[in-house]
Amino acid sequence: MESEDALSNRVVALEMKVQDQSTEITLLKSQLSQVLDRFKAAGDGLMNRTLNNNRLKSASTFKSRRSIQPLPSKFEPESLPSIHKSAEFKKPPRPSSASVRRSSISSNGGSNVNMRRSSSNMSLNNVGNKSQHRKSISGIPPKGGPTYNAADGTVKMHLKGRPVVLYKPTELEYDVTDPSILPEKKLELEWVYGYRGRDCRQNIHVLSNGEVAYYTAAVVVLYNPDNSTQRHYNGHNDDVKSLTIHPDQTIAASGQQAGLEHDQKPRVPKILIWNLETLQTLHTITGFDRAVISVGFSTANGGQHLVAVDESNDHVLSVWNWAKEHKIAEQKSSKDPVLACQFNPYDDGQIVSCGKGHVAFWTFRNGELVRKIGLFEKNDKPKYIQCVAFDPDGNLLTGDSNGNIQVWSNASRKIKHVIKKVHEGFIYGICYLAEGGFLSTGKDGFVKKYGQNLRPITEKQITNQMCRAIAYSSAEGRVYIGTGRNQIMMGSIEDVEPFSTIVDGHYGELWGLATHPTNSCFLTGAYDHQLIYRNAQTHQVEWIKTFDNEIQSADFHPDGKLIAVAMKTGKWLVMDFESHEILTENVDGKEQHDVIKFSPDGKYLAVGSHDNNIYVYKVDEMKFTRHGKCTGHSSYVTHLDWSSDSDAFLTNSGDYEVLAWKAEDCKQITATSSLRDVEWSTQTCTLGFNVIGIWPEGADGTDVNSAGRSKDSSLLATGDDFGKVNLYNYPAIQPQSQKHSFRAHCSHVTSVQFLVGDANVISTGGNDCSVMQWKLV
Repeated sequence: MESEDALSNRVVALEMKVQDQSTEITLLKSQLSQVLDRFKAAGDGLMNRTLNNNRLKSASTFKSRRSIQPLPSKFEPESLPSIHKSAEFKKPPRPSSASVRRSSISSNGGSNVNMRRSSSNMSLNNVGNKSQHRKSISGIPPKGGPTYNAADGTVKMHLKGRPVVLYKPTELEYDVTDPSILPEKKLELEWVYGYRGRDCRQNIHVLSNGEVAYYTAAVVVLYNPDNSTQRHYNGHNDDVKSLTIHPDQTIAASGQQAGLEHDQKPRVPKILIWNLETLQTLHTITGFDRAVISVGFSTANGGQHLVAVDESNDHVLSVWNWAKEHKIAEQKSSKDPVLACQFNPYDDGQIVSCGKGHVAFWTFRNGELVRKIGLFEKNDKPKYIQCVAFDPDGNLLTGDSNGNIQVWSNASRKIKHVIKKVHEGFIYGICYLAEGGFLSTGKDGFVKKYGQNLRPITEKQITNQMCRAIAYSSAEGRVYIGTGRNQIMMGSIEDVEPFSTIVDGHYGELWGLATHPTNSCFLTGAYDHQLIYRNAQTHQVEWIKTFDNEIQSADFHPDGKLIAVAMKTGKWLVMDFESHEILTENVDGKEQHDVIKFSPDGKYLAVGSHDNNIYVYKVDEMKFTRHGKCTGHSSYVTHLDWSSDSDAFLTNSGDYEVLAWKAEDCKQITATSSLRDVEWSTQTCTLGFNVIGIWPEGADGTDVNSAGRSKDSSLLATGDDFGKVNLYNYPAIQPQSQKHSFRAHCSHVTSVQFLVGDANVISTGGNDCSVMQWKLV
């Protein structure tokens, strides 16, 4: 039977899918309603104008009336003269993954995606008369992008058809057509924190030079545990889903899944063949559907061939001459999930694959593939076969979901022997030993060793979490285990010493990031309830604290002695940095707090919530007192920046409002001219005059998730919805400013911040659960 964890994950995934579809339908209905209203208004105006003209004419009355075109019964935008001729009406874009993720669900189960413009004249974006306002939200951005009004010193840009008006500093000479300058510095990936273990298996490999190869996000990491160094292969542009090493230990093959770029160009599923020494891509193999979920080199013929299984409905298995990038053969495998495939290391004409309820024996001869199913006969047929391995005689070993290991005869495709109850529950990995016997691991957190006679020798429980991958280094006698909580553990099964964690990552969606104000350390908080404090110089975890709730955001007090942590439930707390003691715990609303931030002088704490409000607290000798609530946004608060003097703060919202507030009384600042020359302590807001240039052409408002300014205010880093970290000169005030783009994440980049000293940038990936450390070069 499927494990409780697996069933729970499936239920959660289905619930999220239903939620996403509901949110998308709500947005499309709202957009369609607005479009129909505009069509009706345009049609009525056209009718009235035509009738009035006809009354003035003394002749050709019938002819004039015939010239009046009736409103179309269906969507025909070309018939509407009020729409700019150069604009094309297109189907409303599907809300990006970030917009759906950041939308909330109301307590009564309905969608709470509030995309209204504020009707208050206090909004910084709401300028001009009503007719101008109605025209600006028509969904058709003005031709040429952002426009500058020299008379009042404002720049107007549009996001998803909605106007955003931004204010130029008084003394700045500005021309919207001036070219931007590409930053002199670039980013280079320095360290990767994380490992993909929660939904992959058998993805750890030990190389002959002692390095351990594994992947997370769009990066394959080569980690040396002896000298604590990493090298990175980053030729992929989406999630890496599979990895194998050539028998000569000089080449690797890694497979990825499909995806889309911002311009809707596809990221195709592919296999990249690359050199382990130089990290250069040698070959690219395409022709797969959805993702490449398993790959393996042949061994008996020196590794000339490569077998792969994709994630299509039929889970097609294919064999390639990888050096020529030529497909030799392919065959449909199974409608049911296929989890692994592997050449028999002693016979390059035999391939084995396994998955849900089956083991398949493939014969590969004369360019043809023939598939035959393994026979369980009188033996219990498990729901899943998770892993495969071959003994020195060429016999196949498989591990199943019942905790049993089967030994198969390749010739007869029948089970010769069953080792029952090796593990409690799923067996995820079998590793055959050169000296004979094998190691296995599974859901129960044990590593077990069996001898050549298939009898148990020793065992050790290394964790209370499921173990999804195993690798063995015979030179050092080390066992490497990958867990379902995205950890890699290392140790020996022969002694009593506990395994040590060499890679420690988040295993829930990751949003929270805070950098220490005085040293090169940082915090990350995720939906796995973990708050992890890391040292960016040693790349080590200093401490981990687990809470009862999912973490959404975090921040350091300016003196570094306090940490504020905001949850997904409406709860937030402040803890002592040294003792980890919780000093105060509060609940404001019932929705997540997307941002929590101390003022630069440390006297205030602002909490920006998904309920559209900002809650402000006074800080006095470790005491936190509610100071006020800022109300005025018509959608959830996404970003917040304090002024350098702590007198005011600026906020962005989910419907692209830019509002400012006085800290003294929590009132909205209505005198917009007073904001032109305010100096802001940070630049995390993605909407503002100083960050006009970070928005791409045709942006829908969710393309850029995060921003972070260097401490010396010379550079700006952003994280987008397509896995990229971008570097600009600051301020980025020219539309579509020039940038350097860097890829390592495969998911939406939820946060980016510079470390103290500006030598490094930290970025976090939402669903890839990974943290990337970049250095400026």
